[in-house]
Amino acid sequence: MAAAIPLRSDFSAGELRRLARSSCDANQARRLVALATIYDGSSRSDAARVGGVGLQIVRDWVVRFNAHGADGLIDRHGPGANPLLSATQLRALVEVVEQRPIPAVHGVVRWRLVDLAQWIW
Repeated sequence: MAAAIPLRSDFSAGELRRLARSSCDANQARRLVALATIYDGSSRSDAARVGGVGLQIVRDWVVRFNAHGADGLIDRHGPGANPLLSATQLRALVEVVEQRPIPAVHGVVRWRLVDLAQWIW
């Protein structure tokens, strides 16, 4: 069995618990408390139980924590899908919506999603 990856030495269990209390991200707080149990001398299995995850996840948290500190335990999200409309097209759409439809020109008295999609097309 491989040796466990050691935690950074510039933090203590009390500091991690303090950071967990001040965190606005519940997942980050849970991860910090789980790592604090390791600093207290508990096993990685105990930390996994505290965090509600498996040992591999605790190992990943340790790697991220060692590399980036407490900020490394915040959930990361991808950039999302590329927008279908260009910036110019989006500005034109915003202008049309804000001006409200003219029944004689647009054929509608209020914009519906299908009407805006047709206007974009």
